[in-house]
Amino acid sequence: MAKEKELEKCDYICLHKDLIDQVLSHLPEETQLYDLAELFKVFGDTTRIKILYVLFQAEMCVCDIAQLLNMSQSAISHQLRILKQAKLAKSRRDGKTIFYSLSDSHVRSIIDQGFEHIVE
Repeated sequence: MAKEKELEKCDYICLHKDLIDQVLSHLPEETQLYDLAELFKVFGDTTRIKILYVLFQAEMCVCDIAQLLNMSQSAISHQLRILKQAKLAKSRRDGKTIFYSLSDSHVRSIIDQGFEHIVE
C-alpha cells in the first residue's frame, strides 16, 4: 500500500503498472535485503577472503592460520569472529585447541561464483 502511494507521488506517468506490481510482489522484505547487504560486506575484506580460502583446504586452528598468512593470532581471531557472526565459519573445541572450518558448502559456492565472475 505504501509503495503504491510512493508511485502516485511520482510526476512520471507509469504506463506499466502491472509490471511494477509483479516486480514489487517478488522483492524480499527490507530486513532481508539489509541482512544480505551485511553478508556481502563481510566478503569485502581481503584477509577474510584469504581465511575462507584457507578453510576451503582444511579445518585449522588460529595459530596455524596466523602462521600460514603471516599475521598475528589476534588479527586472525578478530576476522574469524566476524566470519562466525556472519555464519560463514564455525568452530569446534578439541581439548584446549579450537579448530575453525567453513559453516557449509554455500560459503564455497558464493566464493567460487564470485571468483568465476571476476575471471570472465
